[in-house]
Amino acid sequence: MPAPGSPRLPWESVPADIRAIVDERLGSPVVRAVSQDGGFSPGAAARLWCADGTTAFAKAVSLGQNTGTPLLHRTEARIAAQLPASAPVPRFRFAHDDGDWVVLAFDASPGRLPPLPWTFQAATRVASAVRRLSAQLTPCPVADVRSAGTLLADDLTTWTRLADDPPGDLDPWELRNLGRLSEVGERLLGPGSGLDGDTLLHLDLRADNILLEPSGRVVFVDWPWACRGAAWIDLVLFALDPMVYGGIDPQGLVDAGGGLGGGEPAAVTGLLLGLAGMWALASRQPMPPGMPTLRAHQRRFHDAALAWGRRRAGWD
Repeated sequence: MPAPGSPRLPWESVPADIRAIVDERLGSPVVRAVSQDGGFSPGAAARLWCADGTTAFAKAVSLGQNTGTPLLHRTEARIAAQLPASAPVPRFRFAHDDGDWVVLAFDASPGRLPPLPWTFQAATRVASAVRRLSAQLTPCPVADVRSAGTLLADDLTTWTRLADDPPGDLDPWELRNLGRLSEVGERLLGPGSGLDGDTLLHLDLRADNILLEPSGRVVFVDWPWACRGAAWIDLVLFALDPMVYGGIDPQGLVDAGGGLGGGEPAAVTGLLLGLAGMWALASRQPMPPGMPTLRAHQRRFHDAALAWGRRRAGWD
């Protein structure tokens, strides 16, 4: 099964003047570039080999490909520059930003994406690494990041907007429970939110953002959605990926590693149902430029979050 994602821009199609800047910053000209699979950015993402034998990983995107992606690259550059050296992430090398093209360069990891479909063994290996990652990033080492509640506020209240004009093809269970679903986000984002915490969260843990190194080390890449919140959130979000791309029961995966620690059951269920609403709306939007597979991907995650959240809610 190929890694989910959109077609990537070949490194050779990045403008020559931008590639020349990368050569200069790397200290040696790039003589070989291999595009990397996975992810929904329409920009380039490539492993680079330089004339002096050194390697790097770089990604580049322009406003002409997708207006939102350069903003994500800028955010990632700010976050990546502040991640502790002990964290299981590739070392950030540099960023180039000319207002149109944004390029990020990192050390090249020897790791590869987890093979899909997920196996339970591989998923439990990564779930254990996610737990260790959360422990390493508590307290939050980055000062200027938003809280999970702030970042997700619009997404977790999507059911309220959907209830005003419900799509005709909503799941029957969703239609029957629109009133309850509309209350989920407000409760979750209220005072004493179960999302609160002092862990730096990745918030986008999927197979295409994870590298398995030959040494056994699990490395986490692509941090533009990083935020501060409760440590259990990343584990819940990760558990959806093996469900979507492997049919692995997410509750069983979480329980196999000892559960969700301090995650309040109502908050976990609320997050899942709130995200199902976000994906219910997003998957019905027009296709964004350069991302022809994104809406189907969002639909699959909607179905997974809804199934898990519905089972936990017990509203049937």
